[in-house]
Amino acid sequence: MDCYSRQLLGWHLSKSGKSKTAESALEQAIISRYGCLGKVAKPFLLRSDNGLVFTSRSYTALAKSYGLQQEFIAPYSPEQNGMVERVIRTLKDQCVHRHRFDSLQHASRVIADWIGFYNNQRPHQALGMKTPAEAYALAA
Repeated sequence: MDCYSRQLLGWHLSKSGKSKTAESALEQAIISRYGCLGKVAKPFLLRSDNGLVFTSRSYTALAKSYGLQQEFIAPYSPEQNGMVERVIRTLKDQCVHRHRFDSLQHASRVIADWIGFYNNQRPHQALGMKTPAEAYALAA
């Protein structure tokens, strides 16, 4: 999630909590923001909780290879990651809990549609009633 524009940039749905899932989401976010994979020209802070996937050797090496600096919230302090925690709650309330999914692929399609709506059509009070896409376009 881009904390300035609140755009959801990278995600990957999986039945397991493996670091490869988080790595896939990170790479999707980089492609979404920069158009391709590679070391980012203007490094940014990559903030997360202290979950095993974000502290794994493979994930930290991947983040470093793209020139990203990791920052971790204090243990047992989810409020320090409040913006992300809130969007996950909104995703669950407005999308996940309203559907009965037949498969992982079905869930991925429905969630992808909701994220498209969230980024491009859903105005945010904190953004002056702009969508995340509009807020990013104005900042770019």
